[in-house]
Amino acid sequence: MQVSRPIVWIIGFFAFLNVYSVQSVLPMVMDDFHASALQAGLTVGATVLAVGLVSPFMGMLSDAFGRKAILCISMFALTVPTALIPVAHSLNMLIALRFLQGLAVPGIVVVLIAYLSEEFRNGGVIRMTSTYVGGTVMGGFCGRFITGHAGHLLGWRGAFVTLAVLNLLGALLVWWALPASRHFVPNRNFRGAMATLWSHLHNGRLMAACAVGFCVLFSLVGTFTYVNLHLAAPPFSLTAAGLANVFTVYLVGVVVTPLAARHIDRLGFMKSMLGALGVSACGLLMTLLPSLWLVVAGLAVCSTGVFLCQSATISSIARTVTEGRSLATGIYYLSYYCGGAAGTWAAGLAYEGWGWSGSALTIAMVQALAAALVVLVWRQPKGTGT
Repeated sequence: MQVSRPIVWIIGFFAFLNVYSVQSVLPMVMDDFHASALQAGLTVGATVLAVGLVSPFMGMLSDAFGRKAILCISMFALTVPTALIPVAHSLNMLIALRFLQGLAVPGIVVVLIAYLSEEFRNGGVIRMTSTYVGGTVMGGFCGRFITGHAGHLLGWRGAFVTLAVLNLLGALLVWWALPASRHFVPNRNFRGAMATLWSHLHNGRLMAACAVGFCVLFSLVGTFTYVNLHLAAPPFSLTAAGLANVFTVYLVGVVVTPLAARHIDRLGFMKSMLGALGVSACGLLMTLLPSLWLVVAGLAVCSTGVFLCQSATISSIARTVTEGRSLATGIYYLSYYCGGAAGTWAAGLAYEGWGWSGSALTIAMVQALAAALVVLVWRQPKGTGT
């Protein structure tokens, strides 16, 4: 049985159902625990930091012991801290459980990218990775949307009970429907893994892609964590359900990302990335306007640009790295998710100092840095600096 696009999409969906789910109920969490904006933002940053820290090691583990088993075990493991979040009695406990959620995610996302790279060696990697990114986008949207509306009806604790049930159902579905690897060859040579790691760290384009990934998730997490506080405050004064509805902008990315796959391949990485970063920056500037509808439109444009950046970067790594793919993906996600954690911290400090305009300026500067990296590295002939 061959792997189908729907199951790839479903895995991406459940991997990201939880990662950013707390964002739509962040004002409720702040009120419950009497937390500052930066403290509440740590409930987002803890998860993405955990994803980043574990990703390289999960890549090595997967290279040694296989794909499907680790992926499915990780999906079941994600259910446990999610089910415990509703009984968190302090902000620190909530942050710790959110960190534990993040520890389970690399076993899904890192392993799946390696799985796709192996199962579609003769073509289709871009199509499948775009399908996966589309699933992650919908998962990110539904996590926020479900949590926001459930939180409006049941409180933020009841919302996480709902997510725990969904996680368990998703894990059972993937265990049943995902085919075992056909082309996986185990590599349990630790010394060889270290040699592969050393080689990856000296691959200029891979390291540059990691740096760009850092900037990409910095932008996305920084934007969608603190724009919620901006929209919950006057003059907008949105409720948790209202904030959840704002995240329908993610649906634009669900449509655009798969359609853009052929154009990413045709234009090449540099042109695709610069275009996507420019689109995202324009959307970010729109969020500074005093109209709710223009802010929402700006978020749609901004997030779509970020999703295109992510799709282009993942596809570039899948096509250019031929050995130690899982480890290379793990290194990328280490940088990528550390960027998300940095985004919650830096954009949070800027928000406390200058409000949403300060956060937006900080994020725009990081996007400009990503564009500079792309031009500096990818304008050179392939092989230069690798």
